[in-house]
Amino acid sequence: MSSDLPSYEQAAALVAAHARRLARQKKPRTERVPLGNAANRILGAPIAAEDDQPPFARSTRDGYACRAAQASAHKTLPIAGSTHAGQPPAGPLPPGKAWEIMTGAPVPPGADCVVMLEHVERSDSTIRLAPEHKINPGDNIVAKGAQARRGDEQLPPGLRLGPAQIALAASCGYARLDVYVRPRVAILTTGDELVPLEAAPGPGKIRNSNAPMLAALVASAGAEPIVLPTAADTAEALDEALSQALEADILLISGGVSAGKFDLVEPALARLGAQFHFTGVRIQPGKPLVFGEVAGSGLKPYINRPRSEEPSGPASIPIFGLPGNPISSAATFHLFAAPIIATLAGSRETHPRFVLAQLSRDTDRKTKPGLTRFLPAFCQFNPSISELPQVALVPWQGSGDLTAFARSNCFLVIPEDASFLEAGTTVRILLH
Repeated sequence: MSSDLPSYEQAAALVAAHARRLARQKKPRTERVPLGNAANRILGAPIAAEDDQPPFARSTRDGYACRAAQASAHKTLPIAGSTHAGQPPAGPLPPGKAWEIMTGAPVPPGADCVVMLEHVERSDSTIRLAPEHKINPGDNIVAKGAQARRGDEQLPPGLRLGPAQIALAASCGYARLDVYVRPRVAILTTGDELVPLEAAPGPGKIRNSNAPMLAALVASAGAEPIVLPTAADTAEALDEALSQALEADILLISGGVSAGKFDLVEPALARLGAQFHFTGVRIQPGKPLVFGEVAGSGLKPYINRPRSEEPSGPASIPIFGLPGNPISSAATFHLFAAPIIATLAGSRETHPRFVLAQLSRDTDRKTKPGLTRFLPAFCQFNPSISELPQVALVPWQGSGDLTAFARSNCFLVIPEDASFLEAGTTVRILLH
């Protein structure tokens, strides 16, 4: 019965506790990669400031460096010189003078502010601050070392390297970065109905869409996907496939976890001695999800990457048995598998990405409470910063509806105790 299964919150707490245990057991290994190849990797060592940042007092505006007290008196100040970005710092600013300066250029010693170009009256070689403006010491200047001092830690390990982090590393002189080695995720799809992508499906057959979908999800989560051959719906085929899938850092099995005659994954895992943390969750879609762990063995026919003498994986391997319908597989991946992958990848960001939005249309009133629902939806992010994003369900025909999934950009969360939600309600969405 559903009431005997853990709720989403309870299952998520079990996964989070297991992730913390994995983090304590073993820290991921690092490798050094060129900065140009580091995007979307997880930083494995701190980035430190090579020098004071900025290395000189820097102007943040095009204008005139001067002394605030003199400029604020609206005195006429002769222009003593000019500096643009890339030139070395000028000598000290002479008393009673101004210095023409461009954005990013070093401010001459003695100047304590930069008056914006638009705020002055210029006549030949002199300037005067316009009567309607004032200037204070420090305005439009970033002081030397204001961002960081030499040797200060700029970024800690565990951050995903995006454009901003790449730019910071470059500014600190890092041509190569230490990043965590990507965890290896074995992906095993099951089912007699599956045929290869290149094949024309015969009667009762479908193309295997879950394997490439899960591979893309794994890669986007910062791991290395290893797609195994599809296993047929027999105990012998599953035993053989599983025996070859246990030297990865985590195993995802798609299909075969419901209660039907040919749903054989859970018994096959039990024969391997798997410890199950839960075998179902009160969610829709994805209720039959299985989460457990099993001792590693060897994925040797399919993983040929050189390994260090120190084993890269934990003593036991987390295993997720994901439901075979694609939306179910994707939802349970984001909710449960992605946090474990993030932990094994060394990331500090290990939780699903929930955000708030406003529901723009009522949900179906026929839904019965009792399950937390994660339904495909589309969120329109508003240009107004004062309004919540607007979200509505995408019409769908069940958890096998790939068209609906492809047209969505999030999952709308309907709480376990709710039968429907009214338009205008503030809701949680899970980004994907």
